[in-house]
Amino acid sequence: MVELVKGRVEWFKDYQFIGRVENDKCSVILGEGGISPMKLLLLSVAGCTAYDVVMILRKMREPIKGLEVEISGERREEHPRIYETVHIHYRIHGNVREEKARRAIELSQDRYCSASAHVKLSGAKLTYSLEIVPEG
Repeated sequence: MVELVKGRVEWFKDYQFIGRVENDKCSVILGEGGISPMKLLLLSVAGCTAYDVVMILRKMREPIKGLEVEISGERREEHPRIYETVHIHYRIHGNVREEKARRAIELSQDRYCSASAHVKLSGAKLTYSLEIVPEG
């Protein structure tokens, strides 16, 4: 079944725009005084994979206590200024086994994270690193 997603961006003032996805409760300010669409794209990738990793580790019954996902991207100089490289650093808190954490990340990156898939389909090289912070 195809999912239809609708949204709207409205010019607010000067170079500010307000974006909202239909039936969602939050809005985002784009442009000056807000976030650039390309930065929002990076955060979308980070949020997408973070959700996957937590879900997968919980299904694996791994004792995850927290997760931070840091993301960085380099854009090309010429237009359109798409990302050429993206790096994701996962910091997992808890006594999670490294092999399970890596498997969760691989499943997210290779199968589940639609936002990462879009970035990779544009030709960007996506890499990741992992840090596990064990509990006391």
